[in-house]
Formats: sequence, C-alpha cells, structure tokens
Amino acid sequence: MVKLLAPSILAGDWWNIGEQIEACIRGGADLIHFDVMDGHFVPNITVGPEILSHIRKRVSLPIDAHLMIENPDRYIPEFVKAGADWVSVHIENVPHIHRTLSFIRELGAKAGVVINPGTSLSAIEEALHYADYVLLMSVNPGFSGQRFIERSLERLVLLRDMRDRLNSDCLIEIDGGIKEENIASVVRAGADVVVVGSGIFASEDPEGQTRKLKELIFSATAV
Repeated sequence: MVKLLAPSILAGDWWNIGEQIEACIRGGADLIHFDVMDGHFVPNITVGPEILSHIRKRVSLPIDAHLMIENPDRYIPEFVKAGADWVSVHIENVPHIHRTLSFIRELGAKAGVVINPGTSLSAIEEALHYADYVLLMSVNPGFSGQRFIERSLERLVLLRDMRDRLNSDCLIEIDGGIKEENIASVVRAGADVVVVGSGIFASEDPEGQTRKLKELIFSATAV
C-alpha cells in the first residue's frame, strides 16, 4: 500500500503560508492536512471553509479537513463545497457515525473517523466498515508541537490488526508529534498516511524537510 505524507498547515507561518505550502508540494507532499477547531470541542480556534477555499484555488493536491468542532454535520457541506477532498470527524463527538460518514461520502468526499488517545479502539470497530480512513491521534487534539504519545505505536498495530480482521480497506492515518526520529516507526507500525506539522514547518527549509521525510517513509516501507 502506498504511504502518504500530509503536511499540517496548522504549524505553518500564516504570514507566508502560501509559499510554505508550495514548498511542501515541491518536496513531494501527497496531500494537505487542514485542521479546523472551534474552541469548544478542543481548546483552540483556527480556520474555516473560506480559508480552505482560497487554498483550493491554488493547490491541486487533495485537502484533508480534520473537523475538531461541535456539531460537525452542520458544517460538512460547507467544507466540501470549499474544496475538501477528505473530511474526518471525531468518534467522541458524533452520535450517529454511520449517518455522518455516509453523508460525507454522498457529498463526494472521502469519509474519515478520528479517535483520541484516551478512547478505546473498540469505539471505532463498527465504523471501519463505513470509513475510507481512520485518523489515530497521537497527541491530544488542539495544539501543534505536542510530544508524541509513545503508546500510539501499540495502538497503531492494534488498529492495523483490527482492520485486517474486519477485511476493511480503510487507510490508517496518524497525527501528532511525528518527526524525523519516529516517522519510520509509525510507518512500520501500520500508518498509511502520516501527518506532520512542526516536524516540517519548524524547519527553515520546508521543501527539503518534506523531501527528507518522504525518503524516510520510503525507506521504512522498503524494509
């Protein structure tokens, strides 16, 4: 299975975010991760569909919208209309996950279910039948630059085994604290899509850093 790298622009320099996104694309990024927070479900406020629409006009890569907001069903159509190709919602925040995932797919986007570090993987077992991807959080959602929770490696392996047991073809995405020193480990543990924020944007050379991380992913896959 192809392994994908998704720079998370939450960690970017918003004065120069367009240039930084272009640098990541030149470095080989596969999609753009777009974090949406409302200050209620998580303790931070970020950006909405209007900003996404401006990025969409200039970027051909898929945009992965991670909705960390209350009542996401209300806003999903706006994000898809703005240009989101992937849309994910939290199992902790959606009472009717089958309905929501089906709704996202009906709108023409890939549907993802997200799970926080403190939530048992059993909570998403049924959702694997309906999701195009699962996003495993390896930090508590809300802020960029947090430290990777080491237990996440074991959770990745368990999630991969669950997917295989259910004969699901959903992708496994991981987000939070991924850097040069652990990106190979998460790929070997089962991640198909790796979200990297400060591990790219804290560098003075986002293009070169993106290229380096892609090489590390490739090397880990080839083992």
